[in-house]
Amino acid sequence: MLPPREVAALSVLGKAVKPTTVDQSFVLCPHCQQHRAQVWGDGRGGRMCRCPDCGPVAVEANDGAALILDEDWLRQKMRLALGIESRDGIDDLGDGVWRLGDARCSPVLLARDLTRVLQEPALLDRVRVAGGGIRVITPRPRETRGSPFGTGVEWLVLEERFTFYGGGIALIGTPSPPPEPAVADPAAPVNGPFSADFRWVTLPDGDGTPIQFTDGQAKVLGALWSFKGEATTADRIMQRAGLGSAKPSDLFKIKAKDKGKLEPTAQHAAYGVLVVTQQRAGLYAMPWAAVALA
Repeated sequence: MLPPREVAALSVLGKAVKPTTVDQSFVLCPHCQQHRAQVWGDGRGGRMCRCPDCGPVAVEANDGAALILDEDWLRQKMRLALGIESRDGIDDLGDGVWRLGDARCSPVLLARDLTRVLQEPALLDRVRVAGGGIRVITPRPRETRGSPFGTGVEWLVLEERFTFYGGGIALIGTPSPPPEPAVADPAAPVNGPFSADFRWVTLPDGDGTPIQFTDGQAKVLGALWSFKGEATTADRIMQRAGLGSAKPSDLFKIKAKDKGKLEPTAQHAAYGVLVVTQQRAGLYAMPWAAVALA
């Protein structure tokens, strides 16, 4: 008969355990479940046991029921928890040691006892691969502290690194995969309302939709920005932009073939909002730069 604590664990263990046959000459006392007592016939076709605390206690047929760990189930679920490919077979290395397969090019050993692996280092040499580490899974012994292995061998304590979950086994503390690098938004404002390359602008008083500029327009706007809001002549601006046009506004004029098109219209309107022109003096300034760079 199983103790109440073990009976309560059955719902969690599920298929991890299976019925087994044990020596029926001794059973756990059905009454106190504290002592194992010898079983004998009661002379009437039944069975009795004599518990040191409870005295004679009747033994039912199911009092001798027992369960055992299904090791095949355990090994298969451990492979799944570690992400071992199904095409890799399980190798029995003998005396309670198995090679479960390779997890990310690292051989994985499962052993009933850590001492078995420590006393026979050749087991590690049998599975070692060039350029890869080895994972060894065992229960934790009472006396061991820290990692018993050197560089290149990772020890996973069975009861600390694995748990029953969803009808299977899960690895605790699995490193999360690195997050995918965020794709930078080319239109995101960096220089005031402008993108990093001045190819885009998001007007504060607009609808929030970025406006895209041509390469030449971006060079003009970048040059204006570099003067930090100072009113500057067209010659200096165009020279810094590296363009041959006479004045900044030349690049924002709407050509006859582009009249009525949304993009050229938006570019022209944005220039009017961003750039202050002193026509008589021939000066141009970008007040946004003075505010952002103050």
